[in-house]
Amino acid sequence: MSYIVAVHGVGNHTPGHSPEKIAAERGAVWAAQLAAGLGAEPAAVDLAFAYYAHHLRAGAPTAQGGADSALDHLGPDETRAIAQWVDALALPEATAQGRLTVPLRAAVDLIARRFSLDGRLTRLFVATLFREVTAYLNGPDESARTAAREQVASVIRTHQPRVVIAHSLGTVVTYEALHAHPDLQVDLLLTLGSPLALPHAVFQRLRPAPRDSEGTQPPGVGRWVNIADHGDPVAVLRPLKTYFPGIEESTGLFRFHGAAGYLGSAATAAVVAPYL
Repeated sequence: MSYIVAVHGVGNHTPGHSPEKIAAERGAVWAAQLAAGLGAEPAAVDLAFAYYAHHLRAGAPTAQGGADSALDHLGPDETRAIAQWVDALALPEATAQGRLTVPLRAAVDLIARRFSLDGRLTRLFVATLFREVTAYLNGPDESARTAAREQVASVIRTHQPRVVIAHSLGTVVTYEALHAHPDLQVDLLLTLGSPLALPHAVFQRLRPAPRDSEGTQPPGVGRWVNIADHGDPVAVLRPLKTYFPGIEESTGLFRFHGAAGYLGSAATAAVVAPYL
């Protein structure tokens, strides 16, 4: 039994290494980052890592180009999802031009400027984000989605944690895994930087599908808390509780979307500490 199961977000695929090795290494990193926020030693954080990224890359073509050309090799589903994301962010500069007609690279550069980010790295991040989001939600068949979801459910079932912490795309996979297996009991679900409410690209594609524009808390979850950075462009729309009634929310200033800033924050420590 582990007190915490961690579920990663995008950008964690590491080819050439076994899933078990990656899970062990990433789990140690997450435990150290969480421990830093808690003011504890990493060994005091009992954490198991649910690694699923390899299921989203199975049989997928190798990404081409570097950061500068990352957006040039996306398919129509990925490009459409990015356009929907840009639309949800409602950037004033894009509104003036018609958000969904702004060229992809220009739209992403607008986002980089809006959130004071490096344009080159933002293009690479956005390409990675929506490549994996699309692989999970829009795959040509159900195999990747099912395999990723069942991987997360299996780790939760094996370790029977009190707490599940999910980041980024991992919040979507975890949400569906816990709904698909209502017998899984979790005292606390903590979601970080979640795109669950992102319209069209994510929200309407969830399973179970939202009803009357609202999602539902998984039946085995005792308490659901969502934490979103004010400057996290992935964690849209806000507040999440508008779309998932009954959850609790906390906001703060951490660091652009990455798990490290969220895990080491005082907001996360305050939520997690009572369960350890």
